[in-house]
Amino acid sequence: MFEKSKALFELKKIQSALSKEIIEVETGNGAVKVRINGEQKIQKITLDEAVIRGTEMAKVEKWIESAITQAITRSQQLAAEKMRSVAGGLGLPGL
Repeated sequence: MFEKSKALFELKKIQSALSKEIIEVETGNGAVKVRINGEQKIQKITLDEAVIRGTEMAKVEKWIESAITQAITRSQQLAAEKMRSVAGGLGLPGL
């Protein structure tokens, strides 16, 4: 029981740390920049007007989609790495 309490405490610490982690991704040669935190909350999306000017909207939309997907994937990987050590104490399979 003590081990589970300790592991839950560690998970709370990790969650707090993840909220401070920042992941940044660029697509379209810098046309789109996405910044999210380790909790997968979008902090900022930046579009470089000079790069985007004259580009088809469908292409810009793909760049935005790609940047967000990449950022979320990196955030998930970061969270998995940080939680792997604690998960054993909770008996959670797969982590």
